[in-house]
Amino acid sequence: MSELVPGGNVPLPGGVVTVRVPGPFDVSGLVTDDGGRVRDDGDFVFYNQPEAPGARLTGDTLRVDPARLRPGATRVTVAVSPAEPGTSLSRLPSPTLHVSGADGRPLARFTPPRPGPESVLLLAEIYRRGDRWKLRALGQGYADGLAGLARDFGVDVVDDEPAPAPGAVHRAAGAAAGAPPVPRAAPASPPRRPAHPAPPPLPPRPAAAVPSASSFGADGPLVPDGYLDRVNAARAAAGSPPVTADARLVAAARAHAAAMAAAGRLGVESRDGVSVYQRVTAAAYPYLTIGEHLVSGPRTPAEFLAHCLGGRASRRTLEDPAVTHAGLACCGDGPSGEVYWTALWARPFTPDGLARTAAEVVDLTNRRRVRAGLRPVAPDPHLTAAAQAHSADMVARDFYSHTSPDGGRPWDRAAAAGSARRSIGENIACGQRSPAEVVEGWMNSPGHRANILGPGFTHIGIGFAGGGRAGTYWTQLFGA
Repeated sequence: MSELVPGGNVPLPGGVVTVRVPGPFDVSGLVTDDGGRVRDDGDFVFYNQPEAPGARLTGDTLRVDPARLRPGATRVTVAVSPAEPGTSLSRLPSPTLHVSGADGRPLARFTPPRPGPESVLLLAEIYRRGDRWKLRALGQGYADGLAGLARDFGVDVVDDEPAPAPGAVHRAAGAAAGAPPVPRAAPASPPRRPAHPAPPPLPPRPAAAVPSASSFGADGPLVPDGYLDRVNAARAAAGSPPVTADARLVAAARAHAAAMAAAGRLGVESRDGVSVYQRVTAAAYPYLTIGEHLVSGPRTPAEFLAHCLGGRASRRTLEDPAVTHAGLACCGDGPSGEVYWTALWARPFTPDGLARTAAEVVDLTNRRRVRAGLRPVAPDPHLTAAAQAHSADMVARDFYSHTSPDGGRPWDRAAAAGSARRSIGENIACGQRSPAEVVEGWMNSPGHRANILGPGFTHIGIGFAGGGRAGTYWTQLFGA
């Protein structure tokens, strides 16, 4: 999987491409021609118009089938805006774009620099180059919201929409409720679609059918009776060792489930900007491996477990042989009455475990170098200290960059750690769950690959830290 930077691009396989932006954001898509202009009203895909030929928006996910786009369309630009009207992006976590192919395999990820006062951000564009399709990371913001975005794409903005009748979906309320004006294409715009009525409330359920967070993990057992038995039976069938319940993971899961219920929204980060990973470390569980299930809808532990075992990716998290501990909590006390679940799977940090993780990254890096006809790089204690300090610093000070908040650069950190290497190169990454995943991601990115295959480099240091917004932070520091 490629970790993209602004301007970076990645080729796309054939078939449907899925882009997802989890968190407190609304996702939009603009279908344009080579000139970057929409043709008519139907080229704008957003929450009140979720479909166009070849593009469909479902929640936080936009699915694009390039072969089915309208005639003349050569580009789909993906934008995000805050789900809450009147909010600037600076008050929210940086949005992360996840890109996957038709088979569900992750292709790329892009987290732009933290936005400022902008209220709309162009994240990426899917575009045709010859007979192939590619994705390019953007990161361009608009301080004047959807109106500014619309003007750049040849869209007229109508902001005189009357307030909807009671019962309409809040985000369809238009300017009368403080939401951004709804973009309209000119000149031939059909009448605007009416706001969709709110769905009827769920029928009441017996209280016993909805577990509360206190029914396990607080006053009762850490996890529901029989839950871990069924989990460990599935793990055993996959050849993975059993897991045990951990009170710290349960506490973190309980806090995150309650935060999601209060906001009425699933997400790795809750509305206060705290990620589930930050809750784990705040509960005094430093980790080397982390996995999570964030789910809404199931009413019992058995239904939740069936959901986790029902999908390939979610089952892989549950069966991960690297994890040793688990925590589970749910909360149905939010305004919607929906039950929100958080399951955490982790392996604790140990110095020996960190050393093995770093050694595996070095080994995988050297395999790529040898395959390219290059000499392996040797571990260097000074580079290792600098790399580890940078990963820990990114978690502690909540940033993701080669330049630290005080202006330090890779060569500065290497020198401060006692390194006398004359040439320094650095790769960083966040969010990858294993050495294999992070090295693969670096190799799929031209700039990172150039460092790994740098013929002049002779030594290496690896850093890893768990926590922060992304969950895992990796640093690879080369020297010569």
